[in-house]
Amino acid sequence: MSSDEKDVNEAHASCRGPGDRFNAELKNWPASSKIRSSPNRAAELVATAQTLMIANT
Repeated sequence: MSSDEKDVNEAHASCRGPGDRFNAELKNWPASSKIRSSPNRAAELVATAQTLMIANT
């Protein structure tokens, strides 16, 4: 792999990492499986939680 490709992969991984970590942690949240609102509302709640978690890291 060329040096440029390695640099691109590293940049991509650094952008992707926080979201991947959040999604892995979300699977362990008991409340995430008990959301009884509409799917759109649940998506908004998850997106908000993800934003807050990433901002605090």
